[in-house]
Amino acid sequence: MKLHKDALNYNYDGIIHIDRWSSVYYQLKETLSLKPESVLEIGPGPGVFKRELERAGGINYLSVDIAKEPKPDVIGNVTGLPFTDSSIDVVCAFQILEHLQWTSFEPAVKNLATICKRAVVISLPHYGANFKFLLKVPILNQLNFALKLPSNKAHNYDGEHYWEIGKKGYSLKTICNVFNRYFTIDKEFIPFENRYHHFFVLRKK
Repeated sequence: MKLHKDALNYNYDGIIHIDRWSSVYYQLKETLSLKPESVLEIGPGPGVFKRELERAGGINYLSVDIAKEPKPDVIGNVTGLPFTDSSIDVVCAFQILEHLQWTSFEPAVKNLATICKRAVVISLPHYGANFKFLLKVPILNQLNFALKLPSNKAHNYDGEHYWEIGKKGYSLKTICNVFNRYFTIDKEFIPFENRYHHFFVLRKK
């Protein structure tokens, strides 16, 4: 897996905006809801997810990355992770798999299914124009509405992403078809706060 040099720059400034923080919230929410005893994070980045997960307590956290810079517990590639079958309760890969060429996507998903014991939590970039509406008035509950508009734009490799959901040839149905070969899709959603990140909670079959 070849990454653009900027993808290996794990500086904290890269997450200092509200949409990225909202994604961290959903990463934690969905992972902790599974009540795991062990979690493996593919691509730990600046370590925010690790720090907050460890604050919850009672979770054996491990990380893996192809680069030494984020100081992962294990140096490795997502298509060939050095873990035994069903050895980790929950495996997480947030904004990682799009850095693989498309031909490596399914082998990576298969490998995640092999090493996880219970579930995998994934987020992927989802391209497309958005329409969002939020209404908050006194006494009444807040009303949120969001719509992801379809696109048929071709994807051009930008030095980081080889593909994105919503681009030509990479529909949500195509992605889900791959997931369904190895998992049951327990949940999939796009957060209101960050319409670029599409989350999947995948239960091992």
